[in-house]
Amino acid sequence: MSISFRTDSKKEKAFRDEVSSWIANTLPDDLRGWSTRPPFHRAIWWHRQLHTKGWIAPAWPKCYGGMEATLNQQIILKEELARAGAPEISAQGINHVGPILMQFGSEEQRERYLPLILTGDETWCQGYSEPGAGSDLANLRTRAEIYDGALIINGSKIWTTWAQHSDWIYALVRSDPDAPRKQAGISFVLIDLKTPGIDIRPIKTIVGDEEFAEVFFQDVHVPIENVVGELNDGWRVANALLAHERLGTANPQLLFEALERVKKVAKTTGAINDPYFRERLAETDIDTVGFAAMFAHAAEIANAERSLGLDASVMKIHGTEILQRICDLLLEAAGTNASILERIETDEGPIEIAPLFLQVRRATIYGGSSEIQRNIISKRILGLPT
Repeated sequence: MSISFRTDSKKEKAFRDEVSSWIANTLPDDLRGWSTRPPFHRAIWWHRQLHTKGWIAPAWPKCYGGMEATLNQQIILKEELARAGAPEISAQGINHVGPILMQFGSEEQRERYLPLILTGDETWCQGYSEPGAGSDLANLRTRAEIYDGALIINGSKIWTTWAQHSDWIYALVRSDPDAPRKQAGISFVLIDLKTPGIDIRPIKTIVGDEEFAEVFFQDVHVPIENVVGELNDGWRVANALLAHERLGTANPQLLFEALERVKKVAKTTGAINDPYFRERLAETDIDTVGFAAMFAHAAEIANAERSLGLDASVMKIHGTEILQRICDLLLEAAGTNASILERIETDEGPIEIAPLFLQVRRATIYGGSSEIQRNIISKRILGLPT
């Protein structure tokens, strides 16, 4: 079945055809079907192709260099990228830092950072999690002391995606340790990773890559003008960014792409001939299409600049748990090939099995675990105590 959940208008069909044709002519085979991120230099190459075409930031306003696409155009673009097995771009700049600077940043910050985020000439990573502050982010201990017009930062961050390849990190730091609440006294700051005193140590994952890293700060001097929003008001900025991250984590593109893999593998191995397997695949397919419609509603709220908190939490839970169900089916369809880390051959080209399964195990953890999201929903809907 089609991975679209609605009927295109004539104008939308023309746009879909344009996107499909451009991807077919531009995306090389070595960048198709990655379950983990491709090599950094290849990911940046793809980023720049999308930028040259004008599609790197479909939701950004035109005044900041974005596409300012309609909601349906954004969905079509995601669907066609998924259909082609295109790799994810690094979301930290386009999906996280950019929107936050538009909402909370100064005009000087927007002029300085947004153009280079678009072109891919400066890449970003996230400095949120710490060894003792993951899901309970407000427990962070990385501190910032104000001295002579600068922040002096000491501490560490962990599980920082592509830190070793990034130019900048946006980080939460504790700038007022005497604040009455642990969520208070936190600042959101932009840090140049070339600043003296920063040590980056990659972490090898179970699939053998080094997607994550630890980042250590020792007396790192950061100009006070690199604070986004007000000093000590970073928790508000962080929550706004987390809503964007949770919505991005639940991106239907990831689900559609994984479903296509299941179908290709099942046809090759013969699992598709099993009626019970087909029934569960159909149920998951229907759930994915339904989720895509829910996601479109949440994206519409985001485009209207209304609160995303509850919608983002619902999307995060639902999308990541469907994705894990899809990957369970992928392993079942692969049979004895399920444990192979390298790509396996199918009738429609090579496909990764085990790396994708391992990759999505963490999807229900990062960006706030499913348990944390359920707590958020229960407090806001049922009014349960914090």
